[in-house]
Parts: sequence; structure tokens; C-alpha cells
Amino acid sequence: MPAPVSHSLILFAHGARDAAWAAPFERLRALVQAAMPDVDVQLAFLELMQPDLPAAAAQAVAGGAQRITVVPVFLGQGGHVRRDLPQLLGQLRQAYPQVRIDDVPAAGEDDAVLQAISAYCVKAAAA
Repeated sequence: MPAPVSHSLILFAHGARDAAWAAPFERLRALVQAAMPDVDVQLAFLELMQPDLPAAAAQAVAGGAQRITVVPVFLGQGGHVRRDLPQLLGQLRQAYPQVRIDDVPAAGEDDAVLQAISAYCVKAAAA
């Protein structure tokens, strides 16, 4: 049985009907987990795929998480991040008042992420 972890990081993505769509997110999860071996890193999806955010949070809490950080791996702060995510977080905070549940802006809002995408675009144009 794995040792309990006090911090869980949930990468929150949209989801899709095609299972192959999740492959880059699974690779991202593995990269983050390798960089943070003492943190439980999970994927969760808004729709069409499992686990959803409530199920991932329940698993984190069952594993001993006292803190959960939700990272929306969306390019921008669209309706799902501005409307749906706060509702889900509110439900989770009510269900687990003993757990600190934080979120951060969408990954695509971060300058370093935009710089990496820009470098990829420049490299693609030069190929």
C-alpha cells in the first residue's frame, strides 16, 4: 500500500470522446509526477472522460491529501474555467471542509506556457 501523501495536484482538462485525445495529458501527468515524487498527481476531466473532478478529489482525500491544488490545463480562461470550475470547487470545499483546496489560472494564461507555444510555432514555421 502506498504511503499517504499530504498534497495532491489535479490536472483538470476538458475531456473528449476520443480516448487518444488524453495521451498528451497523460504524458504531462507523468512528467509532473516525476518532478514532484512526494505529491500525488492526477488527471481529472470536466466531461466525456473519467475520472471527473469530484472522483479525483475523493481519491486524493481517501489517500490522505490535506491539500489539493487544481491546475486547469486549458489554453484560456473560457466559460468552463470561469463558470464550471468554481462551481465544482465550491462543491468540493463543502464536501471536504478539512482539506485546503486551491486552484490557479488556466495553464495557457501563464507567460512561460505562452513562450513555449510561441517557440514551437516559430520552430514549425522554420521547418
